[in-house]
Amino acid sequence: MDLNLVNAEPELFNSHLLEELNLPKSEHVCWLSPLKIDDYAEYSDQDCLDRLGVSLEKKPLADFWPKKGPQWDALGKSNHGKLFLVEAKSHIGELSSFTGAKGNSLNKILQSLSETKNFLNSTVHSDWARGFYQYANRLAHLHLFRQNDLPAYLVFVHFFNDAEMNGPATIDAWKGAIELLHTYLGIRRHKLQKYIADVFIDVNLYPDRSMLDLRGPTYGSVFK
Repeated sequence: MDLNLVNAEPELFNSHLLEELNLPKSEHVCWLSPLKIDDYAEYSDQDCLDRLGVSLEKKPLADFWPKKGPQWDALGKSNHGKLFLVEAKSHIGELSSFTGAKGNSLNKILQSLSETKNFLNSTVHSDWARGFYQYANRLAHLHLFRQNDLPAYLVFVHFFNDAEMNGPATIDAWKGAIELLHTYLGIRRHKLQKYIADVFIDVNLYPDRSMLDLRGPTYGSVFK
């Protein structure tokens, strides 16, 4: 899904983001995707790093994840060099996902998910490659960026009151689903928590839906 708020209302979106991450208002975020002048393109893999203007010196991306990794709904960089990786959801069903990777690609994914799980001291026996895989792989990439001493932040945008997408009507509904997700992954409190924000946006505040540009449902989607 495209997150057109970064084009239509960037300052409003920034204010939500900075408040949730407890960052100063002097932190100005320049959004690098999805941009209207770039045909709303979304980026993944090396293209994501190139778009952000960074490199992974300590642990290269190729050593951590196979190709066709997470495609970010938005990418931003602040005037102080902070990096923002954004994932947007319009309904709770989108939280459910699993990996369709096989062979060497699957082995690399499982190794990196296990590394992230251990780093966060998660002791649950749940399979991070299933159930809430998309959230887990975004978390793993935040870990990768931070391992490389990059000031990255992971932002989850949750839209509510989106009747067209049969989305939740309240923030509490989202929070209940997120709490379940955290319990499943065993990450109620963890080392990366202060670098993650959950931003809740009321669709009713934007009567022109093109400002949000929500795409179709992805129930049970396969994500690498």
